[in-house]
Amino acid sequence: MNLPEWLHPGVVGGTILYAVIGVVVLWLSFVVIDKLTPYKLWDEIVQQKNLALAIVVGSMFIALGQIIAAAIHG
Repeated sequence: MNLPEWLHPGVVGGTILYAVIGVVVLWLSFVVIDKLTPYKLWDEIVQQKNLALAIVVGSMFIALGQIIAAAIHG
């Protein structure tokens, strides 16, 4: 039985590996930006319910995700 190219184990494994790398880089970017700000981003968003900061952090995640995807994709 011939599998489509995208179902081959090497392709699936590579996709999973790149997804994990992308998530780790995104998380590390958040940690670095959190350290650079004068307050804890997560606490400010969750406990203080700072909607404006949540929008800024969400936008940051979208931008970083696009940069990471472009870097991984080539």
